[in-house]
Amino acid sequence: MKTKIGILGLGGVGGYFGGLLAKAYQKSDDFEIIFIARGETQKAIAENGLKIVTDDYETIVYPNLVSNDALEIGQLDYLICATKTYDIEESLTSLQKSIKKETVILPLYNGVDAQERIQKLFPENEVLQGCVYIVSMIFSPGTIRKIGFYEKLFFGSKTASFLKLEELQNILQKAKIESYLVENIEETVWEKFIFISALASATSYLNQNIGEILSNTESKVTYIELLHEIEDVAQAKGLKLPHDIVNQSIQKLEKSPKEATSSMHRDLLAGKNTEAVSLTQFVVNEGKKYGVKTPLYEKIAAVLIK
Repeated sequence: MKTKIGILGLGGVGGYFGGLLAKAYQKSDDFEIIFIARGETQKAIAENGLKIVTDDYETIVYPNLVSNDALEIGQLDYLICATKTYDIEESLTSLQKSIKKETVILPLYNGVDAQERIQKLFPENEVLQGCVYIVSMIFSPGTIRKIGFYEKLFFGSKTASFLKLEELQNILQKAKIESYLVENIEETVWEKFIFISALASATSYLNQNIGEILSNTESKVTYIELLHEIEDVAQAKGLKLPHDIVNQSIQKLEKSPKEATSSMHRDLLAGKNTEAVSLTQFVVNEGKKYGVKTPLYEKIAAVLIK
């Protein structure tokens, strides 16, 4: 029996990393890569494959199957989830028949509450924690555009067996995915969250890309103030983060492509639903829970969530 790996959500993250998996295991006798998509994306990939465009090359990859029908998909051994955070419950509930008790679920969302939310839906399953650093987006249905060289995937679990985690790490690395199996995964996920939450909130609120925020003194001060507020929340939660997490986050931003922006800002500009509840309001809610003031996050959340 082949090991079935499903990729749920073919946006910038799922499309790129799912594409690397499909490319690596296209002719494999041991693995089957399934893209779980619908609408225009499903149609485009079924007809022409998934196109990945980077700064250096273009490639077209073909999964073993592209479908959103749980019965056609069958039961999965691994499920990598990369939809928007507001789609977690609906997208996973529609896949219930494909998720058996042994299915290992790897969430790669922007927020930090995905593992908890998925575990509520599937209490018997092994739900890992994970995050990625990458600048990539949907260029058009069935085409992913990746900007810059940065592409790292981190995952781990406090409860899963090391053998299971190592097996997944081997699958990812053989697909030339720069992945890291880390022990302190909660802190790693929060490090990413601090960076992306402040960035998404600032870019969306100020309507500026990374280069504009870095070159405008007031905008940069706004971004840094958000970093300090979310750092205070993380400390109140008892997370053991680097003492210079704010400086590290600023350095990450300075190394990012200047023309890039957050996916939340792109969604806002396109008039789409945004992840402001998971990326901005969540910090306000956690602040209230732990008695930490987050005035700038509150101000921005009030503007972004109407």
